[in-house]
Amino acid sequence: METSTGSAIVISVHGLRIGYGSRVLLENASFDVRRGEILVILGGSGSGKSSLMKNIIGLYRPMAGDIRIAGKSIVSASSGDKAMLQRSLGVMYQSGALFGSLTVLENVRFPLDQFTDLGLDEKNLTARLLLRQVEMGSAESLMPGELSGGMLKRAGIARAMALGCDILMLDEPSAGLDPITAANLDRTILTLRDSLGFTFVVVTHELQSIFAIADRAIMLDPVSRSIIAQGKPAELRDGSTDPRVRQFFNRQPTAVHPGSP
Repeated sequence: METSTGSAIVISVHGLRIGYGSRVLLENASFDVRRGEILVILGGSGSGKSSLMKNIIGLYRPMAGDIRIAGKSIVSASSGDKAMLQRSLGVMYQSGALFGSLTVLENVRFPLDQFTDLGLDEKNLTARLLLRQVEMGSAESLMPGELSGGMLKRAGIARAMALGCDILMLDEPSAGLDPITAANLDRTILTLRDSLGFTFVVVTHELQSIFAIADRAIMLDPVSRSIIAQGKPAELRDGSTDPRVRQFFNRQPTAVHPGSP
């Protein structure tokens, strides 16, 4: 899973402060994502994991700092340039976010319908190829309500790939899945990276998935509102001197003091 340290930087986050109104979730955050890498963003509830991802893809504007996609700022970009940068990022949200009134094929085809001038046959062919890449080739005529949780996630990944991007942003892909389904989805993510060269930024707190797929992880802390660790998951688990990092990676409960509820 290890990527070359010489790989090009495809996402660069520098001095980022994010939040809502006057509430700051994360400040002075800086990190890079390299081509072909699987970077996991992790941390406890309220640490700003999903908000960080939404800032990276340009849904929210940071309070301070910059985010560069392939060297271009998505923060200061014009509306047209921002839209182009956003199309270079495929996004799968936690629920899969499929349209309930469309078949699986139509859902995957939807970005092509919206943003390309391809003919219907070409769009259907592309959608079918994408579904095969996520092991969903036999499900194209099904409706979202007929899919299992794992199938919804796979269809969501296929749709995220539709516009030919090579960076995929996944929000809690293993959430709500049984261990076998989650492991199969982890395998699909690794296959897409290893065979097709995708770069992944994955928001998750699922330890088994983190150790299965992550080349590198960054850990957010809601109390200090900062990145408190960056590195390979096994090294963070075994070598960090920060008790918050050790507690998370070793799945240790919070100490209970006498008299506390």
